[in-house]
Formats: sequence, structure tokens, C-alpha cells
Amino acid sequence: MSEQKQQQINIELPEEVADGVYANLAVINHSASEFIIDFIKIMPGVPKAKVKSRIILTPQHAKRLVRALSDNVKRFESVHGTIKDYEKAGMPPINFGRGSEA
Repeated sequence: MSEQKQQQINIELPEEVADGVYANLAVINHSASEFIIDFIKIMPGVPKAKVKSRIILTPQHAKRLVRALSDNVKRFESVHGTIKDYEKAGMPPINFGRGSEA
């Protein structure tokens, strides 16, 4: 029997990243070679919002992310109950432009 060596990866979490960034909206786009997820913080009554973080993934990594998120949501709900979806139909249109130039 041959033993397979399991490779370990040491992951460093810098202090400035460890606090995280709050986002309450994600906008997802894709091309033939990548998925782009923009995490945005949008505040009620404020017509402008900024992208707080952008993650670019290969299609394979995007599929793994979907699977991992789904798995974690199922585990969360088995402990804490069903997550209620409060999605509102009245979401304002999103414009990624720089606005009108005067």
C-alpha cells in the first residue's frame, strides 16, 4: 500500500483583514473564464453605495464556493432553524457608472 502525503497549507490572516468588511449586497457577474463577486454596503435612504470588496474566482472555484456555502447554510439551519429570507421586491436599480459628469 502506498501512503499519500497530504499537503498542508498554512494560511495567514493579517490583522487588517481579520476584522472583515460588512456587506449587505452582492452583485455577481461572469465571463467565460471568471466569476466576479462585488460585495457592497448599501444604506437605507442613501442613493449611493460603494463596493467594499471584489473577489475574482475561476468557474471551478465559484462552483466549490456555492457548494461550501450551501453546506454551511444547511448546518447552520440544523442548529439555529430556518433562515428567513426578507428579500424586498422594491430594491432600487443598481448603477455601476461614475454618475453624470458635469
